[in-house]
Amino acid sequence: MEHGSYESELATRYASGEMCRLFSQVHRVRTWRALWIALAKAERELGLPITAEQIEELERQADSIDFAAAARREEVCRHEVMAHIYAYGLACPKARGILHLGATSCFVLDNGDLLTMREGLDLLRRKLLNVLALLGDFADCHQSLPCLGYTHLQPAQLTTLGKRATLWLADFLADWRELDRQLTALPFRGAKGATGTQESFLALFDGDAAKVDALEEKLAAAFGFSEPLSVCGQTYSRKVDFQVAAVLAGLCQSAYKFAGDLRVLQSVHEVEEPFGQSQVGSSAMPYKRNPMKCERVCALARYGMAALQNPLFTAASQYFERTLDDSANKRLAMAGLFLTCDGILELLLDICAGLTVYPKVIARRVEEELPFLASEEILMRAVKAGGDRQALHERLRRHSMAAGRRVKEEGLPGDLLERVAADPAFGMDLAQLKALLDPAAFTGLAARQTRRFLQRELAPLLAQHADLLGMHAHLNV
Repeated sequence: MEHGSYESELATRYASGEMCRLFSQVHRVRTWRALWIALAKAERELGLPITAEQIEELERQADSIDFAAAARREEVCRHEVMAHIYAYGLACPKARGILHLGATSCFVLDNGDLLTMREGLDLLRRKLLNVLALLGDFADCHQSLPCLGYTHLQPAQLTTLGKRATLWLADFLADWRELDRQLTALPFRGAKGATGTQESFLALFDGDAAKVDALEEKLAAAFGFSEPLSVCGQTYSRKVDFQVAAVLAGLCQSAYKFAGDLRVLQSVHEVEEPFGQSQVGSSAMPYKRNPMKCERVCALARYGMAALQNPLFTAASQYFERTLDDSANKRLAMAGLFLTCDGILELLLDICAGLTVYPKVIARRVEEELPFLASEEILMRAVKAGGDRQALHERLRRHSMAAGRRVKEEGLPGDLLERVAADPAFGMDLAQLKALLDPAAFTGLAARQTRRFLQRELAPLLAQHADLLGMHAHLNV
């Protein structure tokens, strides 16, 4: 590895090798060459004077990319696509004259980017499905485990750990559906010419518009699209990039929420992310078990959410049929978003496969708070026994405040039940009060909701795409 110059941390530390290859120069230029070959084949089939020998030469040299020759040429012509046409032509002297025939640079740039984004979306979609499967198993396993619910980050009514996991699942499931929809909706630019009018292709076919249409249909079919865009300028609308970026930024948002919740749960020792046997939590504090994977998810997710601004502004400033200020920004922003989401999903695959739950800690924290959470149940029982609701409510409020002060100011265990048992207005002894405090009785329909969500929402999706399951994380660091 070259350590003397800048390298993208997204590629070297976070994203997978598979995603990095998709956005590599080798894959980029091979995709261009596949498009040039498909163009030549379609033009030959429609009657242009292109020989089988020329196409065979293009195919034979498709993977032999002379990047050095292209770089030398780009120094002279200052045009990346023309430089690679030149380098390809050096390797294919017989086909040089028909290479890129009728096309403008965006024939390979835009169609190539759309093809790469399609591959990238498919990879993210597969990884996210595996995250859903792992989280689904977690939710199923802990569907009935009572735990503290939180509103405003303060203890609230009980829920179950499995039900909480369905909240994370619901967000990720929405992201999966958007990824799937975007993958299906992604367009193919086709062969549109310099300003989108197809004038150059119309001239090649001597004014035969039907052949121009047939050319586009052949190209779209060659790359697995039902049809090309109906209209565009020199470029496809950069709104397409924004729409893709919005789906990816949405995934980042869900990941941040999930990892943020886990960081809080780890701080109170209820649930922990995986921690390696030789992992170091802190250079100064050997005992530390920091949630570094979840923190990294949040860090990358924040980058991904902020990156949505770039495609938004690029789409807004793409004047008329085309401006070039999209190019440099688009390369950085779109590749960055894909690599960011890929790195996040690698982390999520690792985290969700190795979550550790501490039921006794959860039970202890429920026990500490449950007397306060059960105050309404205590009130109802006393009222049913003939007590005055308003009077009992006030007495219970005072007991609760006093017990709360004992916990917060004196650092002692709460004694709300003892206070209520000593108050004859409630007519219940300590044993009767403790009998009310079965945590499972305070989780409502949480377990049922969890089972229903997993059966109705998740299970059919996993069954439909069972062939995509079985992926594992491959973390670089």
